[in-house]
Amino acid sequence: FFQGFDAEEDLIGRLARMSTRERIKAIQKMPETMKKKREIRNKVLTEITKQSRHRGTQLSCCTHCLQETAVSFRRFGNTFSEYFHLLWIWQKALKVIGAEFGTSVLSYFIFLKWLLNFNLFSFLVNFSFITIPQFLTAEPNNLSFTGLELFTGAGYFQQTVLYYGFYTNATVSKIENGPSYNMQLAYIFTVGIYFIICFFILLFSMASSFRKNFIQPQAHSGNASKLLCTWDFNITNDKAVKLKQKNLSTQIKEDLTEVNREVLNFSVTQRVARVAVHLLSWFASLGTAVAACAGVYFLSINNLKLFVKEHKDDLESQAAMLVLPLVTSLLNTFTPFFYSCLGHMERFQTPGYHIYVTIARNIILKISIVGILCYYWLNIVAASESQCWETLVGQDIYRLVLVDFIFCLLGSFFGEFLRRIIGTTVFVRLGQPEFDIGRNVLDLIYAQTLTWIGILFSPLLPGIQMIAFSIVFFVKKVSLMRNCQPPRKVWKTAQMTTSFMFLLFCPSFLGVLCVIGVTVWRLKPSEGCGPFRGLPSMYAAVSEWIQILENYTVSKWVVWIYRNLITSELFFFILSGIVLIIIYLYWQIIQGRKTMVKLFHKQIIN
Repeated sequence: FFQGFDAEEDLIGRLARMSTRERIKAIQKMPETMKKKREIRNKVLTEITKQSRHRGTQLSCCTHCLQETAVSFRRFGNTFSEYFHLLWIWQKALKVIGAEFGTSVLSYFIFLKWLLNFNLFSFLVNFSFITIPQFLTAEPNNLSFTGLELFTGAGYFQQTVLYYGFYTNATVSKIENGPSYNMQLAYIFTVGIYFIICFFILLFSMASSFRKNFIQPQAHSGNASKLLCTWDFNITNDKAVKLKQKNLSTQIKEDLTEVNREVLNFSVTQRVARVAVHLLSWFASLGTAVAACAGVYFLSINNLKLFVKEHKDDLESQAAMLVLPLVTSLLNTFTPFFYSCLGHMERFQTPGYHIYVTIARNIILKISIVGILCYYWLNIVAASESQCWETLVGQDIYRLVLVDFIFCLLGSFFGEFLRRIIGTTVFVRLGQPEFDIGRNVLDLIYAQTLTWIGILFSPLLPGIQMIAFSIVFFVKKVSLMRNCQPPRKVWKTAQMTTSFMFLLFCPSFLGVLCVIGVTVWRLKPSEGCGPFRGLPSMYAAVSEWIQILENYTVSKWVVWIYRNLITSELFFFILSGIVLIIIYLYWQIIQGRKTMVKLFHKQIIN
């Protein structure tokens, strides 16, 4: 007993003499339970406090206070890190979903959580640099609030910070002869820098997801390492143990399904029939997308003629503009069900092929509809007789986001709850429905695309989308647990999250950049509203600022960067070439590593 006590005292003494980083690493590497590690860490902190008190007679009072404060902050940080995971509400839900339904369904909820965090960042940026300064110069809103504005986005909300038209074009200064805040530059730089940050975040997320899911050395070594080496021996709770067992069992089933997948051989007649069915299905899906886009376009034109050219600005007339988002959401909701029926008729060999084809058809439909709406906003609404066309576009996007959110909730009720009731009571052969990953993922990408477009016209739109995604997460989770059954065919979808990121980046984000670029560089802002009123374009605010900086010697470097880099086509050409070379080299390194891993495992097997 005394030998063990002396050994522990010696251990605590050695840990107390280490630096903070070395001490943390040493405690993490100990083969002890988490409870024992916490006890050792607390004893070490107590020992450090005692040593600091003994040295207190030789140190100044200020130094002693600083040491006490550092130890207190360290203790608070350790305690906070212990209980932070309890506050993070997603972790337990994601573990349960992964154990019950596998990685295919889990990938949807991981993607949804990622988008929610993304919109939280967007809201904080816009609120901090655009909305808060506007509050300092905001005039009182004389319009009455009736409640219908929550659905239409018009009326009372027109004179709030929700829309572009309410923001001032003046400089904000609360102190006479003090520093001022240029709202024009703040607005355009906040939106521009935000999209640059988004660009790099998406690239980094795609690269990290690609490295994690496509470069898998463990995939060539079988399931022995997963079975024998992945158990966390710090788990002591019975529920956590059972959940970990179920999760590990599901992962091994997915791996075995990939290994034991059968390749079906079809006759010539069967192959011709399958190709004909595929061609017919694609013809039907593309024709449906074209018809939907045509309907949305003509409906939007009629709406503009009715509500803008006749100058009907009362709330009842604005409520009638819900027709466009209702029809758009109806098309986005029911057309994917038709695509799912086409997929079942095609009878793909694996569920993965079915999901990827369904996603491709849905992305064509949704991006086409968004493209038609953008053409309508930038070419027709911007040239209309509206006093503030930017606010009108912001209201359209607000209504689209809100109605899409409502239809998403209704889809969970009618598409999953009622489908379960029918499949378990009326048509028992149908059984419980499976979670439609393709349709739900495309709903998220469509909603995020609208949010990105609307940031310029409604800076607080990411906050609304953040609330919507939070509600969708819990509604979908409850609906999944109560109404849906696990996939009938267990299959591995580690690469699906990477595919979601790519779809969010390539058709969605890059398309939004084109829309924002045309709006900022080409379109003339409204004369009577917004921070850019009276300018030939939004970008003209930056050009005028650069002309002012030319008069100051200290700011010459900013002018040089603007003249030689920002406005230089050669610079962006060289930068694009460097990026492409880096991507090519990175791809070659990936292929080389994958080849080396395969050769290494073949040598081990031989």
